[in-house]
Amino acid sequence: MTAPNCTLEAGPGSPLCDQLNRECFCISLDADLLGAAIEQKAADSEFYSRHLLSRPNLFSNVPVFLPKSEIAAMHAVVRAIEDASRLPGYPQTVLGWAPEIAAQDFGPRGVFMGYDFHLSPDGPKLIEVNTNAGGAFLNALLVDAQRGCCAAVERALMELEAAHFDDGVLAMFRNEWRLQAGSSGLRRIAIIDDRPQDQYLYPEFVLAQRFFAANGIEAVIADPAKLRYENGTLSFNGAPIDLVYNRLVDFSLEAPGHSALRAAYLDGRVVVTPNPHIHALFADKRNMTLFSDLATLGSWGLPSESLKALTSVPRTVIVSEDNATLLWETRRKLFFKPASGYGSKAVYRGDKLTKGVWSEILRGGCVAQVLATPSERMVLIDGTPEPRKVDVRLYVYDGAILITAARIYQGQTTNFRTLGGGFASVFPI
Repeated sequence: MTAPNCTLEAGPGSPLCDQLNRECFCISLDADLLGAAIEQKAADSEFYSRHLLSRPNLFSNVPVFLPKSEIAAMHAVVRAIEDASRLPGYPQTVLGWAPEIAAQDFGPRGVFMGYDFHLSPDGPKLIEVNTNAGGAFLNALLVDAQRGCCAAVERALMELEAAHFDDGVLAMFRNEWRLQAGSSGLRRIAIIDDRPQDQYLYPEFVLAQRFFAANGIEAVIADPAKLRYENGTLSFNGAPIDLVYNRLVDFSLEAPGHSALRAAYLDGRVVVTPNPHIHALFADKRNMTLFSDLATLGSWGLPSESLKALTSVPRTVIVSEDNATLLWETRRKLFFKPASGYGSKAVYRGDKLTKGVWSEILRGGCVAQVLATPSERMVLIDGTPEPRKVDVRLYVYDGAILITAARIYQGQTTNFRTLGGGFASVFPI
């Protein structure tokens, strides 16, 4: 259905993107085109029915409209954090609170870094950085399955950035191999996660496997517990592994089932990306305390342009006995996260805290972040407009943006269970 409001021009005090996100109920996603694109990429005519029909809320029918200025502001935040990571004082500080395994830098920069933003009236707010950012392969196909259902969408389709996604991804993995191994002979990749077939984004693992195969690189999907490390070689089912595409959330490879991978990694006998060093450098939640501490970054020599970009990072502090009273008193304006957490695991809005949970938080390892309320996208549910929350993720490699995507959801965090929600294309306006 096409809403006539989609052709409105921006009015005073009501930017066009706000109007479109509130009033445009066009369905830009062509489900048939998406299914065909996925099956072509997977070289499997039954891939969509086998893997994706059981995940009806993986993709949203509607796009999210964003001003180009806000997209540029998010890019500036990524560049500023990359700049900060190269200052001598920065790694010295973050590696000081990281696990010992993170100390060694083997060279890789970390594939598919995820920079997650909430959109506020005064610009985008970086809420976290992730090294286990899933969904990039799926979002690239989602972009290809959009159709011009109204004038605003037709204009925005011309701005989408997925055309060079495949080339960028292939170059990224080959560069990770060269940075550590120093050669061009990448032969076999293992895509790993615990019980991979049980993971909600398992279809993406299969797409990645088919992508590598189409580009002359053998790839396997493996549970790390089934890896073997003998005589200096990491292997799976008897075949050696050159590079591990790491989707684990055990960022320091401490779990017993990850011992073979950990040993091979520490010996430098396999390229792991993203690896413990990159997680410590960028994605430990305690690092947000530095991204929002402009005085410290400035004293280390971060340029004024980068400092200006980081003014949009919500103030974040490590929870301690010294600040516990103040944080409890101001908790309604805060979000609490475990330092090494991921997704919604042990994440709490301050206004939902109980005394029992607060006691757990005070035991250590958590940060408190000023609450950055997400923006909204209206969707139609059975013909009735309903609000959904939005966050935006930039998939990044070594400071370069591979693709930009949104996630539409209901509740505290993204869970791909929301009617009308899921991954959504971002249309620049």
